[in-house]
Amino acid sequence: MLLTRVLTALVLLPLMLAALFLFPAEAWAGFSWLIIVLALWEFSRMAGMAGTGKWLYLAVSSALAATAWFGHYRLGPLEHALTLAFWLLLVPCWLAKRWRIRQGATAWLLGWLLMLPAWFAFLEWRPHPGAADAFALLAVMGLVWVADIAAYFSGKAFGRRKLAPSISPGKSWEGVYGGVICVALYVALVDHLGWIDIGLPIWALLLLALPLSAVSVMGDLLESWFKRASGIKDSSSLLPGHGGVYDRIDSLIAVLAVSNALRALGGM
Repeated sequence: MLLTRVLTALVLLPLMLAALFLFPAEAWAGFSWLIIVLALWEFSRMAGMAGTGKWLYLAVSSALAATAWFGHYRLGPLEHALTLAFWLLLVPCWLAKRWRIRQGATAWLLGWLLMLPAWFAFLEWRPHPGAADAFALLAVMGLVWVADIAAYFSGKAFGRRKLAPSISPGKSWEGVYGGVICVALYVALVDHLGWIDIGLPIWALLLLALPLSAVSVMGDLLESWFKRASGIKDSSSLLPGHGGVYDRIDSLIAVLAVSNALRALGGM
């Protein structure tokens, strides 16, 4: 299993970096939508969509994305505020109450709230091809990877107190603390390297990293709950050794959406 995971990563990582640094804007929009629509397909399975209804949902979602792209539409203050309300208010309540996804319009809307702001964040963090925008987006994505990896190893080494045993038994508070510490070190590094320039001093970036680390954990827990509630282990088997696309981007979609909203509303 470990070898399979490594081999899959060795294929996916160069592809992602090539797209991030080399693709023109149109190709990047299409590539990033492919990631999102695959995750949305996996979400539709968790939400109990099937048959024609599932494919109609994916078709409508893709049509909305195409309309937004060709119409040069980008999220405004209202959409960004809704994104923050979703991740910072609704998702914690969802995890605390352990709601199940209701089929129909509720499932459609939930999928869009999860995935569409993340797709717009892919576009808005990287509006043009080239190193400057690519490094900015890579810095945001790297925060998620650092938080995830550090939490895993910290949890393995020091984990005692369970974070959410009824949702994801393997996660611990010690893992969260390790992730936060490593994210703070990572933010200091990328600031020193100049990868991200949003006009904030280092102390403000470090403060911003704390809620983003929390959002990363919530994104992971939310997908874990969706899987547990629907009785599946992985969102799909699309990525050998890794499960599905949603399994790999559950934290990323949350951090992308929230960071993009904070940047937009804060005038950064």
